[in-house]
Amino acid sequence: MAYQFLVFAVAVAATAASVLPGELPLAPAPLLARTVVSEPYDPNPQYQFGYDVQDPLTGDSHGQVETRSGDVVQGSYNLLEADGTRRVVDYTADPVNGFNAVVSKQGATPVAAPILRSAPVPAPILSSAPVAAPILNSAPLLRASAPWAASPILPAGVPAGFNAASWPGASVFRSTPVW
Repeated sequence: MAYQFLVFAVAVAATAASVLPGELPLAPAPLLARTVVSEPYDPNPQYQFGYDVQDPLTGDSHGQVETRSGDVVQGSYNLLEADGTRRVVDYTADPVNGFNAVVSKQGATPVAAPILRSAPVPAPILSSAPVAAPILNSAPLLRASAPWAASPILPAGVPAGFNAASWPGASVFRSTPVW
């Protein structure tokens, strides 16, 4: 509740600080009149466009052609696939049938050369005297087990010579390594 009152008090103070005594608050800026210009309605819109990109440096090759007459749009686009074929998509869109596309590929799909397998070559037989593995002597890096001792967990500031058995929490122990 106090937090809500504080937020309210800050809001009132900020509002009061925006108007100095003897000064009138500024009036809002007048609204500017908008002029709406309606564009003429074309009951039979028509357009045509097309482009073609052939970039030998990057290998990019694609293009598109599209026409519109009223509510019917017809077009085609093409692109060079990674396998070297050209994908061509011819499409038509109208209010009755919706969008329909026919996809085709042009050009032969390159076929990978068959993998030729040769007859296995037998490994050469080497005869030599057996070599004994060297004997390495080193100290172990880690101990397999460490001796542990239990000591009671005592509060800070315990005087020397404190009898841990008389302390109520003496049954709680902490393990510490003794090496």
